[in-house]
Amino acid sequence: MTLEVGVLGYRFMGKAHANAMARLPMFFPDAPEIERRVLVGRDESALSDAAERLGFDSISTDWRDVVDQVDVFYNLGPNHVHREPSVAALEAGTPVFCEKPLAPTLEDADVMAETAREAGDDVPAGCAFNYRFVPAIRYAKELLEAGELGEIHHVRGRYLQDWLVDPDAPWSWRNDKERAGSGALGDLGAHTVDLLRFLVGDDDLAGDIERLSGHLKTFVDERPVAGESGEMRPVTVDDAYSAQLEFENGAMGTIEASRFATGHKNDHTIEIHGSKGSLRFSLERLNELEVLRNDQNRGYETILVTDEDDPYVDHWWPPGHVLGWEHTFVHENYEFLSAVASGASETPRNGGGETADGREFEPNFEDGLAAQQVLDAIERSDEQGEWVRLE
Repeated sequence: MTLEVGVLGYRFMGKAHANAMARLPMFFPDAPEIERRVLVGRDESALSDAAERLGFDSISTDWRDVVDQVDVFYNLGPNHVHREPSVAALEAGTPVFCEKPLAPTLEDADVMAETAREAGDDVPAGCAFNYRFVPAIRYAKELLEAGELGEIHHVRGRYLQDWLVDPDAPWSWRNDKERAGSGALGDLGAHTVDLLRFLVGDDDLAGDIERLSGHLKTFVDERPVAGESGEMRPVTVDDAYSAQLEFENGAMGTIEASRFATGHKNDHTIEIHGSKGSLRFSLERLNELEVLRNDQNRGYETILVTDEDDPYVDHWWPPGHVLGWEHTFVHENYEFLSAVASGASETPRNGGGETADGREFEPNFEDGLAAQQVLDAIERSDEQGEWVRLE
């Protein structure tokens, strides 16, 4: 069976996912066959050009004409258009893959997650936390699940960029609360929250976050509109955030993100410290994982996660031939589309909606909602000026 795919959005994320779809048959021969059926956007001229470059058969300027006419729908638009098309697709029985954060508000995320529950397990609803699919992160997960680090004491996560340091950098929808929901908090912090939930969000490790204290900051209050009009628009989201976390088992954590971290381009770093050892990971060196074990406590060992038996690596190159950021999308699409194909088959595995190795697809809308609950709590803590418990 060939899956017909409809995609809303053709810029940054549209390119990333279209590239991943094109790579799948080359490197993952057991991936389901797909057809890039229709590309959705508002500007018909730009849309036609994008469809030709990205390999789509047709275009549409209205997602309403698409969501019930394809086998799977990708919602890669700005945050404020995540809810309505995704809900409509799920209500039509069409599997949905939605960019992160799941929604601009907790209310919207709650509605989307409830719709996914009602659609059932054989209609996968995935949330695009692509960093779960970095081989080094999967390797770290295996170490943690095996108890290699012992009892978790500290977790740290930071996501630092500097693309808004210049006060004359132009205004975009990412600077508008109505469209984005939040700034660095949702755009970058959602990734950090999800990775920490993925790695230590288990009762045998640190469990869920119980309470937190958050702080948001906007450094530039208005920005120029692109062009020569001289128009300025207000910035209504955060440029940076930080938060302290307390986990169920008593572990503590700190997380932060900034678009004003001069000298940092895309620095997503995770550190986890336990009673038997520690690990740290940086997205800017995504083929490496640094691991310290107490029985060899003479500094961190740098592990190059490119061996054939490392997660996903057997599909790519010989050891030492590193992977890049774009490969995370190939892995993500492979797992999600395998889950869709399983649910669409005449004899789906255990009810359908499973990944290539038989697991239910994750991260899903429940994971997106869980991340949104943490983001919402950070905003509430900043507004109230005190620690808050997660609802």
